Amino acid sequence: MVLGMSLSTFTLIHVVISLIGILTGFVVIFGMFGSKRMNGMTALFLLTTTLTSLTGFCFPNEHITPGIKIGILSMVVLLIAVIARYAGRLRGASRWIYVVTATLAQYFNVFVLVAQGFRKIPALHSLAPTGTETPFAIAQGVVLLIFILLGIYAVKKFHPLTEGV
Repeated sequence: MVLGMSLSTFTLIHVVISLIGILTGFVVIFGMFGSKRMNGMTALFLLTTTLTSLTGFCFPNEHITPGIKIGILSMVVLLIAVIARYAGRLRGASRWIYVVTATLAQYFNVFVLVAQGFRKIPALHSLAPTGTETPFAIAQGVVLLIFILLGIYAVKKFHPLTEGV
């Protein structure tokens, strides 16, 4: 039991929240390319990504797992993103800080998605049963490269204060 739910029910809720966070994260990042603030979608992304980390901490573990470490990093990055987005109002350095941290939070979500794919999908699991094999490293390297490129492009393109001017 986790928070009064069976482990399978809690896991399903966690996965649904995670997938909503990943989907909305991509919408927000691609919106940045057009300098769109996407206020509602951004709030949903930040909320569900935060909930993904928080619910991840609730799973029963006997030691600190890589997922817990990613969750802690994600919470720090999300806090910075929220401060830059809402307190900094995307002015000055807060604009690029928000873009970088939001992109990094999305990367963490996708990193865990890929890792879980290699653990749970039989065809992927057979390629990297321990998560230390070359196919896993290549997949995560490609994901990292994609997010570096997305982040650089978003920093260059996201200028919401000049939107429509």
